Amino acid sequence: MTFRKKGTKNPPVLSQEFILQNHADLVACVGMFFVLGLMFEGTAEVSIVFITLQHGVTFPAEEAEERATAPKFLYHYGAKDLATVFFYMLVAIIIHATIQEYVLDRINRRMQFPKPKQSKFNESGQFSVFFLVSCIWGTFILLTENCLSDLSLLWRAHPNNMMTFQMKFFYISQLAYWFHAFPELYFQRIKPQDLSQQVVYVGLHLFHIAGAYLLYLNHLGLLLLMMHYFVEFLSHFCDLFYFSDEKYQKEFSLWAIVFILGRLVTLIVSVITVGFHLAGGQNGNSDGTTEDVNVLAAKIAVLSSSCTIQAYITWNLFNVQLQRWMEEDAPLQAPSVKKKRTKGRFSRKGTENGVATSNRVDSPHMRKEKSS
Repeated sequence: MTFRKKGTKNPPVLSQEFILQNHADLVACVGMFFVLGLMFEGTAEVSIVFITLQHGVTFPAEEAEERATAPKFLYHYGAKDLATVFFYMLVAIIIHATIQEYVLDRINRRMQFPKPKQSKFNESGQFSVFFLVSCIWGTFILLTENCLSDLSLLWRAHPNNMMTFQMKFFYISQLAYWFHAFPELYFQRIKPQDLSQQVVYVGLHLFHIAGAYLLYLNHLGLLLLMMHYFVEFLSHFCDLFYFSDEKYQKEFSLWAIVFILGRLVTLIVSVITVGFHLAGGQNGNSDGTTEDVNVLAAKIAVLSSSCTIQAYITWNLFNVQLQRWMEEDAPLQAPSVKKKRTKGRFSRKGTENGVATSNRVDSPHMRKEKSS
């Protein structure tokens, strides 16, 4: 398996250029150690912690029969989840490199984008694939767990504060993807001026996903995440058209309106859900051992953080759109200035050439008059 571009010179081993060109191969080798560890009895127990989901609880058959809708095997979170997140972070890096090498780089070579547009195109292409897959996957989980038919699941935790396999694996995959974004900032050679904005963007996603996972707000977090991802998918998907042809962004396009509406709907769902939590907080079990979210401070923190990220992303939208408007107005003003300057230059050159030619023309006549 190789992801190095063909035709490039081989840099020295373990140099910075070597790591950047072959980072996917190196990460794949590290991941293979955990997979090969399953083949040996001495290392199988350690490898299983990295590859499979941990902290599972099996319910007795009698209890599972009484609750027909409850699965027999549920999960809660724990320290071993960090090992699982690390392994799937390696998988995310390999998938990222595969999409970059076999899809985005080929499009870049065909379209011949300049270097500034190549980085933005690669970013939008990677995020478009991730947001689309996450939306399909998350919507499937919402349907299978009857979250859309039973809206009360949004503000109450699962019995015994447990998660199903698909719910926990979804959150583990989400955390792994956003953690993999930090080393990708180095692998993709992000410019220093763009580094702080990327770190804040990734950090906000990690903070809210981890908060929903640790507070057992799995269904609410999943619903809000799907609305957020759908709007982000439209945003990056439209950016791909903008990079191919800038005429798609000459006006405030439809996706920007959908973007703002998506933020408003997310805020409304957050306020309503937390409001139901606050209304039922006195009746809920406030025992710390249940790990349920019935503390006033926790609910206010959830609501404030949701409002903060929506305001931050909306503000970034206005900044990006304003910057594009300024870039579109700049070429319109530049030619008029150039024409005026060039006209002045040509006029001066014309007079100088006129004088010069007149002198060259007059000199033969003067010679004839002198000869006559």
